[in-house]
Formats: sequence, structure tokens, C-alpha cells
Amino acid sequence: MTQAGVSYQIKLLEERLGARLFVPAGRNRVLTPLGRRIAPRVSEAFAELDAAFALARSENESVLTLTTSRTFATNFLSSRLGAFQLAHPDLAVRLDVSDQLVDLESGEIDIAIRGVRQEPERLTRHFVARQVFTPMASPGFLATHPIASLADLTRVPRITPDDEWWDLLLGEAGAGTGGVRFDSQSLIGQAAIAGHGVALLSPMMFIRELDEGRLIAPLSDVAYDDRMFWLCHAPHKGGLRKVRVFRDWLLGEVRAALGDDPHRVLEPA
Repeated sequence: MTQAGVSYQIKLLEERLGARLFVPAGRNRVLTPLGRRIAPRVSEAFAELDAAFALARSENESVLTLTTSRTFATNFLSSRLGAFQLAHPDLAVRLDVSDQLVDLESGEIDIAIRGVRQEPERLTRHFVARQVFTPMASPGFLATHPIASLADLTRVPRITPDDEWWDLLLGEAGAGTGGVRFDSQSLIGQAAIAGHGVALLSPMMFIRELDEGRLIAPLSDVAYDDRMFWLCHAPHKGGLRKVRVFRDWLLGEVRAALGDDPHRVLEPA
């Protein structure tokens, strides 16, 4: 502030208090007796206020809180978070695993990773991946139920056969009523690994299982859902270092994990 600005603020303060706090002393100003009595307490109050904001800044800058769905957390994120922590030992990550949508603008969550049909409004968002599904089964299941075409899928046990993604892949032939049903990709994948049938699964969520041969994708056919994964945060958090480094790390991890992206997961709809 300019000298005139300081003088004006002092004038306003003294008018509000109804008492003089400073008196002229040559070209300077000095405290009045009242000013000298209250100055230590005012200084302590400012010190406490500064310490409170320093604590808030420290917590806010050192703890990254994120939320994502159970499937994304279990099948993609959890096995990779350790690498992020090693690369950024100054950041602590709090992971909320829930399918419940949260208010990112007024809540404590820094980042949400969600698979949704429409781009989230009023939020800063970054495209992560498209939801793509392809048939997968265990080697043992395929040994007794060979699958060489889409038509073969209508003649073998299917896990969660009434799932809408079967309709996307097979059209009218995709309708099914019998068989085991599960409400998450994680459980559907485990059932497929156990040999209970063929399942429609997201290649991105089962990279390790495919690499290790516990699951096999016998066909190149895929079903493209209109949902996509987005990394979202409130606009006012975009400048935070913890948000930037996690965003860049996650997008890099997804690209590295998908390699040449044969199922076009990285192509927005």
C-alpha cells in the first residue's frame, strides 16, 4: 500500500474504535498509550491467524483426496498407486472407493474419476478412457467352449447375460435371462477367471489378467458404450501442484498400460 493508503486505513480503524492509536512524531507515527497496550494482543492474534492458515495450506498441499468407483480402484488404480507414492513421497493419498457422486466444488475431495455418459458440468475435466467391452473367458472354459465368432457367444454360458452391453455387441441375439449375475466388473471378471462362463469385460480393467493368461479375449469384436472415464476437479483446484502431478501421472499410466490401444480405448466417442 502507499503511504496515503496506510494513513487512510489508520483513520478508518480509529474511527471504528473511537480512539487514537497513533500520533505524529516528526515524519513518522508512534503508538499512543492505548496502542501500546493492545499491540501485543493484536500481534498474537495475527500470529495465530497466520499459523492457522499455514496449517490449512500444509494439509491442503500435502494430502490428495480422490474418489473413484470400486471397479476402477480395484482393477486399475490400487496396484499402481504405490508407484505414484514413490515418485511423490511428499504427498499422502486418501482414496475414497464409492460409486456415490460427490460435490467437488464445496467438499474436501480433490479429484474424482468417474465413468459417466455426459461430460460433468461446472468442473474441470480430463478425458481418461472410453468404456469398451470385449468377450473374455478363462483358458479352461475356452478349451471346452470354443469361441470363434459372435454367433458362438449365443451358445455358451454367459455371465450376467442380461447386461445391456451384450445387446450392444450382439443386437437382438444378446438378450439373455439365465446365468449368474453380478453388479460390478470386478465380480464379473472374477467369475470369468473361475471358469463360470464368458463375460463382457473392459480390457483396460483386466490388463494384468490378460497378460498373465488368466483371461483370454478370443474375439476382436468390441461393444462401445457411451460412457467415458473422466478425471474431474473443481476449477479453483486446478492450480494446486498435487492435482496437476496426479492428473499427469494417471493419464500417463493409462497410455502406458494400453500400449498400442488395439480396442481404441483412448479414442473419445
